[in-house]
Amino acid sequence: EGMPQTLTSTSMFTPCGFSPHLHTSKEDEQGGLIFQDGNLTSASLDALIQHLIPTTDYYPEKAYIFTFLLSSRLFIEPHELLSRVCHKCIEQQRLDDPVLDKARIRKFGPKILQLLTEWTETFPYDFQEERMIGHLKDMIHRIAPCDEAYWKKMNQLLQTLNQKLATLSHGQEGIVKISAAVSDKLVAFKSKPPAIQREILSVCSDPYTLAQQLTHVELERLSHIGPEEFVQAFVHKDPLDGTKTCFSEQKKTSNLEAYVKWFNRLCYLVATEICMPAKKKQRAQVIEFFIDVARECFNIGNFNSLMAIISGMNMSPVSRLKKTWSKVKTAKFFILEHQMDPTGNFYNYRTALRGAAHRSLTAHSNREKIVIPFFSLLIKDIYFLNEGCANRLPNGHVNFEKFLELAKQVGEFITWKQVECPFEQDPNIIHYLHTAPIFTEDGLYLASYESESPENQTEKDRWKSLR
Repeated sequence: EGMPQTLTSTSMFTPCGFSPHLHTSKEDEQGGLIFQDGNLTSASLDALIQHLIPTTDYYPEKAYIFTFLLSSRLFIEPHELLSRVCHKCIEQQRLDDPVLDKARIRKFGPKILQLLTEWTETFPYDFQEERMIGHLKDMIHRIAPCDEAYWKKMNQLLQTLNQKLATLSHGQEGIVKISAAVSDKLVAFKSKPPAIQREILSVCSDPYTLAQQLTHVELERLSHIGPEEFVQAFVHKDPLDGTKTCFSEQKKTSNLEAYVKWFNRLCYLVATEICMPAKKKQRAQVIEFFIDVARECFNIGNFNSLMAIISGMNMSPVSRLKKTWSKVKTAKFFILEHQMDPTGNFYNYRTALRGAAHRSLTAHSNREKIVIPFFSLLIKDIYFLNEGCANRLPNGHVNFEKFLELAKQVGEFITWKQVECPFEQDPNIIHYLHTAPIFTEDGLYLASYESESPENQTEKDRWKSLR
């Protein structure tokens, strides 16, 4: 029971000292857990579950709890895991005995309640399932006779959990309503829209304000994404259990997908706003406005909106507007584009992100804490980490080293998504961002050709077929 420290970490989310290639020291084995340089590197699933279970004088490290709860779902469903944890506790603490050892259970009780609290706080979506709540209630019925305070503790835990789930699902419903309203409007324009269509500059003419409202939308949407969605996006069949994937039901990644949709909407909104005005001067003005918005997003640390704005400006219906661009002071745009340049695996962006992450750690205000990563790249990184290493080693052990790295990336993201938005909300602007009609790709090309007529045969043919 006197387990060595599993991770050399001080905080829950950043298992530092993860260096896969520097193993010089010997392996130690304790209870089926393989350690290297004091870091847990691999173990059987059973040993890892055992390592999660508190006893009268052992409690797992916070970083271990997060890493294991995050990655275990690749091998076992959360309700099955909780069921096994509860059974082992009942067995080890003899909670089935007709006469309970009260002194012993008073030592164990606070620890199991602490574990269940951490689980509900970090992975609340796991508890949307009746079976999960059933296990919680069963555990409390067994230990509560030894101490009245346990009832109170458990009631608090369930209340907090209910509030959290209610907030999350309420937010999701709002997003779903908006998304439904938006998809109807996608095809609204085949050609130039009527003049009554509002445009962004009439809703918000100040780039600072728009960047702040975009940051509101980003943080609001991020707050709904559960850490487990990153893992569930990549659930494959577990080789040791060929019969089923771990998540037989639909993959629970709806918030993650909704967030990617928001990014795409913002790209198209930017392109629509630029292609819509009839006059070249106005189009140039909109481009310059968005360059300023993007620059302010960069300063705030909102890299996701920044990337969406740049992507919208780089869409071919926009970039082909040569006469319009000739009226724009492009130096500022090139600086931003350089920041988001994909060469060297997005080297410039990653440097800027590290800078923002560092600023966030030493921040004195919420404003300095904001880090909103370029989301598609974060998912891609996690995807490659997942594809590049096996979940299990040839001996059937769980490759825990891989999951430490996964927990580090997802954990950092969790820290970022918990930042409270420091800017005042402007419902008018936010409503516009979510509901303003946007062109389809064809609509964008049509508007673009009507603004500046086709230059070559390919463009002429395309215009003709669109009309």
